[in-house]
Amino acid sequence: MSSPLRFPPFLLFFVLATLFRPSQADVGTAAHYSPPYLPTSCFGSDPSQFPSSNLFGSAGEGIWDNGAACGRQYLVRCISAAVPKTCIPGQQTIQIKIVDRALSSKSRPSRNDATMVLSTTAFAAIANSSASFVNVEFQQV
Repeated sequence: MSSPLRFPPFLLFFVLATLFRPSQADVGTAAHYSPPYLPTSCFGSDPSQFPSSNLFGSAGEGIWDNGAACGRQYLVRCISAAVPKTCIPGQQTIQIKIVDRALSSKSRPSRNDATMVLSTTAFAAIANSSASFVNVEFQQV
């Protein structure tokens, strides 16, 4: 009589962890900036670069990628902030378009070293606009 096939515990854990990853998202910070938004490092003075929803932003150096970030779309969700209850309740996720580089944007960001800098409309959709920055989860789509 043969014994049943047994997997070592670490192998079983590895297989389950690979199959059931909770998220493919990254974590960073989001600041905000206000008009004027033109010109941008990505698309110059063309006003058609902005989505009609006004959900757009500038790439921080960590995601700028030598300009390859231009036009990329990201899902962004506020996960925490220094002040409790800064994030909009209900874990609001928005989709933004990168239209500029934070380092050279016409309008200065509320925090210089943020992963991304959101338009006032985008930031207000996920967090209290009085905050200078929040911690976000983001994922390129």
